[in-house]
Amino acid sequence: MLFICYPKCTTCQKAKHFLEDHHLPFSQRDIKTDRPTLEELKAWQKKSGLPLRRFFNTSGLQYRALELKDRLPQMREDEQLALLASDGMLVKRPLLITDDTVLVGFREAQWKDALL
Repeated sequence: MLFICYPKCTTCQKAKHFLEDHHLPFSQRDIKTDRPTLEELKAWQKKSGLPLRRFFNTSGLQYRALELKDRLPQMREDEQLALLASDGMLVKRPLLITDDTVLVGFREAQWKDALL
């Protein structure tokens, strides 16, 4: 499993503790220093079955500074993907990538259903 997070984020820390507490092996990647590529984001969105807007960190400073709440609905999907790939802090975190699924954000019940 690949665990993509921002180590200073408290939600990411909770998710990491969940993985460790359940003895689930994972490799960790810092979303700020090793941001997802355009190709990875495309593949993860397809695998997740989620709309692309769910991959945006809507509570982040960059999201607000760029006024994406108003701009995203008018943007094409390729523009949205390019924007996400340009700055890891725009991507909702944590992300957990397994062979079967992609989990976006941490909701403990959802992670239990998918992983345990």
